[in-house]
Amino acid sequence: MKSFAYKRATSVDEAVLAVAGHPETVYLAGGTNLIDLMKLGVSRPQALVDISRLPLDHLTHQDGHTVIGAMATNAAVAGDPVIRANFPVLSESILAGASGQLRNSASTAGNLLQKTRCAYFQDVNKPCNKRAPGSGCPARAGAHRDLGILGVSTSCIATQPSDMAVALSVLDATVSLRSATGERTVKLQDFYVAPGTTPHRETVLEHGELITQVALPALPEGAVSRYHKVRDRWSYAFAVISVAAVVVMDAHGRIKQARIAWGGVAPRPWRAFLAEAELRGHKPSPELFERALRAELRHATPLPQNEFKVNLVKDVTVGLLTDLAHPAEDRKVTR
Repeated sequence: MKSFAYKRATSVDEAVLAVAGHPETVYLAGGTNLIDLMKLGVSRPQALVDISRLPLDHLTHQDGHTVIGAMATNAAVAGDPVIRANFPVLSESILAGASGQLRNSASTAGNLLQKTRCAYFQDVNKPCNKRAPGSGCPARAGAHRDLGILGVSTSCIATQPSDMAVALSVLDATVSLRSATGERTVKLQDFYVAPGTTPHRETVLEHGELITQVALPALPEGAVSRYHKVRDRWSYAFAVISVAAVVVMDAHGRIKQARIAWGGVAPRPWRAFLAEAELRGHKPSPELFERALRAELRHATPLPQNEFKVNLVKDVTVGLLTDLAHPAEDRKVTR
């Protein structure tokens, strides 16, 4: 690891000013991803600005809405009683996402900003457009079994690894950002940038902009939500595919609203808007779910090693939607 300067920020404004205008300076929160990348030589900042002591670890709830501070740990969010009751999909995604030790350190903002686990990105001896723009994407002809099938490009097929981000996508979360010139709020779905020909640019964040909080609007009356993750081993592992879903039924047994987001298949949490539209207003059935999901997946562009993900994510989603549309009598309904 190369030497670097270190500064602990005592306020949000101080942190932002310390990073803005200094291209080789980055924020340090929980450090569970950044420090690994520094050890590998993938990230080589000249200076770190430690924001771990800033007062951004709040968790507030009002009228069904929740606000999560950027420095709230994954453990605190997953274990919060209100989140577990009102947004179980979020709690489940975090608990599926990492070991207990990591959850105690990892921050909400850091979770959203995780770098891909693509082996070519993490190996500085290999080319990678995301790490070194213009150097190529060897994954397309190499090992791509765990990589993307939706929203990818000829320049990059890496996937975004955050489980939490998939749940936040299906919850219509928004992200608040602070810069030296002011504040802005963006939808989580608009926070991530498609790779196109510039896969090194992953989010709308400008250098020096700081995530301050994530907000969750109240779910509709009667909504039920869950998260399901498929991984290669039961212990801590990244998703082969994952599914987050919210379903609201009407009084006549029809789907009033369905939200679906996928992980492990795209460079961002993939919101299945086409499938959601196909489901709305219909009575649930396996045939309906299959038809809607095939409509979404017709845009998939898998490669030989990961084409199995098309049927896998479809089948897992059918099962999850079936469970949510026909909830057990003792299943808690979020309000």
